[in-house]
Amino acid sequence: MAKMSEIWNTTGMTGLFSIVVELLSIFFVWMLLQEVKWETFFQYPRRPKARMLQVVLAVGIGHLFAGFILQYWGYSVMLRGFVE
Repeated sequence: MAKMSEIWNTTGMTGLFSIVVELLSIFFVWMLLQEVKWETFFQYPRRPKARMLQVVLAVGIGHLFAGFILQYWGYSVMLRGFVE
């Protein structure tokens, strides 16, 4: 039974790590998008529609960035077995 507990613990930690990476990536992209001159795309860049586009872009690009990080992490974990 101790083996099953270890599996659940590892799965839970992996899930928590993935959530944290995802949220941090979205926040990172949101901060980067604040540097874009939105006045060139929108007449009123502070209106809700323009902000909603920024949120959608941050979530979409942040999700792609987090996917890259998590895949890279997964590949590096697989390499441990190759080296050992």
